[in-house]
Amino acid sequence: MTAIPILRQHAEHEYAHELRALAQFDDRQRPPNWQLSPWAVVTYLMGATLEDGTDITPKYVGERRLIEIAVATLATDRALLLLGVPGTAKSWVSEHLAAAISGDSTLLVQGTAGTSEEAIRYGWNYARLLAEGPSRAALVESPIVRAMQTGKLARLEELTRVPSDVQDSLITVLSEKTLPIPELNDEVQAVRGFNLIATANNRDRGVNELSSALKRRFNTVILPVPDSLEDEVSIVTRRVESLGRSLELPAVPPAIEEVRRVVTVFRELRSGLTGDGKTKLKTTTGTLSTAEAISVVSHGLALSAHFGDGQLRAHDVAASLVGAVIKDPVQDRVAWQEYLETVVKERDGWKDFYRACRTVS
Repeated sequence: MTAIPILRQHAEHEYAHELRALAQFDDRQRPPNWQLSPWAVVTYLMGATLEDGTDITPKYVGERRLIEIAVATLATDRALLLLGVPGTAKSWVSEHLAAAISGDSTLLVQGTAGTSEEAIRYGWNYARLLAEGPSRAALVESPIVRAMQTGKLARLEELTRVPSDVQDSLITVLSEKTLPIPELNDEVQAVRGFNLIATANNRDRGVNELSSALKRRFNTVILPVPDSLEDEVSIVTRRVESLGRSLELPAVPPAIEEVRRVVTVFRELRSGLTGDGKTKLKTTTGTLSTAEAISVVSHGLALSAHFGDGQLRAHDVAASLVGAVIKDPVQDRVAWQEYLETVVKERDGWKDFYRACRTVS
């Protein structure tokens, strides 16, 4: 039977060969129920070349110390909160930490404004509940409960989008490592190895602040935007190439110059200052994150592959770039037009980019 091609594999499957290679060379002490030692987990995220020549691809481009702090937190009984502006690889890091530590990144709760307490604790199979009454068989366990029972990492994405009263249902789990089930006069006790990774945006609309009691249950690691232009270009290029392979786009790598232009525009409008520090700019209302830059370049690559000659050019990225920048049709359009006329138009080698952006603006 032919295997069904998966659009996006879980990290533990896509990078299984790297995890196996690391496990073979990993002779350091492992915390209970960890698949790898803390050292090997950090190596998996930051990248390295092993003694047998196996290349461990970098999953995170940034300060190694931040990942070391995150992994050390998970080796204790403290939960981990990855905090940062949108697009700073919080979910990406969370997934890869769970894959390397537990071999399972699927114990996931996606936080939204509609997330209920049942999604974090447990719910009921009501047909069974009515037929048999309250019992373990009628209980519908959340991913967090399953992680507690198996000694694995649970992931909670977008914690600050969850209503505040639902957030606080985590307090007992994080402090006591126990989840009471009063309907059954029972409880779920966490097996060693259990922990929680939560992610949250600290600059976004529609978020709910964490209570002080809940904040105290987390160690917080702030993931910053990439330090340099070249770091961000490297991240975007690598992720776009990976997405291109999964979407089976023609194997033409994205033109590095177009990637650099997109990233430069995002960084300058994000900071309100040109790269040389000489010109102040109006900022836009959007976050203009690295993740959005990846989306813009990927869309441009698809356009060039299917409706062009396969080479990424300025007009391929212009359409989605303008859409990413202009979120507010009034305020953002003014900032964008001013940026086009005062910066892009006058920049050497950017005439084609200026014309492409003017056409779609």
